[in-house]
Amino acid sequence: MRILHIGKFFPPVTGGIESFLGDLLPALERGGVTPAALVHDDIRQKQNPVRHRNTTIFRVPCYGTLLYAPISPAFPFAMKRAIQSFRPDILHFHVPNTSAFWALPLSIAGALPWMVHWHADVVPSSIDRRMALAYQLYRPIEKLFLRRAQSIITTSQSYLNTSNALVDFRDKCHIVPLGLDPDRLKKPDDARLRWAETVWGQPEGRILIIGRLTYYKGHEVMLDASTALPDARILIVGNGERESSLLRRIHTLGLSNNVSLLGSLPELDLHTLISSCDCLCLPSVERTEAFGLVLLEAMRYGKPVVASNIPGSGIGWVVEDGVTGFLVPPGDPVLLAGSLRKLFDRPELKLQMGRSALARFRKVFQIDHVAQEIILLYHQTLMAS
Repeated sequence: MRILHIGKFFPPVTGGIESFLGDLLPALERGGVTPAALVHDDIRQKQNPVRHRNTTIFRVPCYGTLLYAPISPAFPFAMKRAIQSFRPDILHFHVPNTSAFWALPLSIAGALPWMVHWHADVVPSSIDRRMALAYQLYRPIEKLFLRRAQSIITTSQSYLNTSNALVDFRDKCHIVPLGLDPDRLKKPDDARLRWAETVWGQPEGRILIIGRLTYYKGHEVMLDASTALPDARILIVGNGERESSLLRRIHTLGLSNNVSLLGSLPELDLHTLISSCDCLCLPSVERTEAFGLVLLEAMRYGKPVVASNIPGSGIGWVVEDGVTGFLVPPGDPVLLAGSLRKLFDRPELKLQMGRSALARFRKVFQIDHVAQEIILLYHQTLMAS
């Protein structure tokens, strides 16, 4: 089978969906599928398409974003050319991604079966209220797009159960969790670990937060919780539009000595920090955080996690409360700080949870297991089309 994936971005652009797609395509190849991907790029490539391991990647110039949607006027033309040159059997769309909607008027796309990978709803946010207005315009096109799909993948039962967007399409939804390639997340060598020691220092606890500095990630909640953890070291990795406001908040709360914004890091440095932290924290506050792929990265390194138990999100399924980490109500800095403190005060619990997290990763979230489930759905989609 030849499968053309149509996504938002792709490595080296960082992000959970990007990491998943970067691991999924080689795993599909190992399973006997020939994949390619059409994605946006934030730079003009001298050579297009390019190769990722053994996979063809068609990259389309992107000129920024508008309400988190890529601005890429060449995308529909690139989609047509990619279909013509690659000759796929199935189009596999990863959404949310407004550029995917260009498949609707393209006859060459309409002649093929579609699979939609539903990574998250477009949630009308109570924090960024522009999203509610934008979704009124987005929703009719989204419904047409979902109606056209032969099959839809959602990443957890809890997310499917609470998705208003998918309520009319549940008969063609299939649940397949996200996954990661453990071989990509290698154990750092001694030199990298020494570098990490200089970054962490010698605190009572090492807390790592990874994610774009955006409205739903809950960094402000973590900063408020940090005031009750004066002996901890909190490292925040990621770029985003809220960087300036977070820096001001760090200064206002007097946290400059124990909280640092590190920006975006190379993958090797990021993995070194994960392997050397005490726990990873995901303090997101809205259901836009549908799964939390970074949780799997922590589990791969045998680290417990403390995460928000957002109603309707998949986080509460990924994290087994009291077994692989702790779940806390979103937006509650007091309970967030208390759960983190519990890990620091009970090192034997931290180690036990880390072992359980690694075991759960190996059983459920290895990318080759996930790829096999998706390949089975490809066969079913072709048979039904």
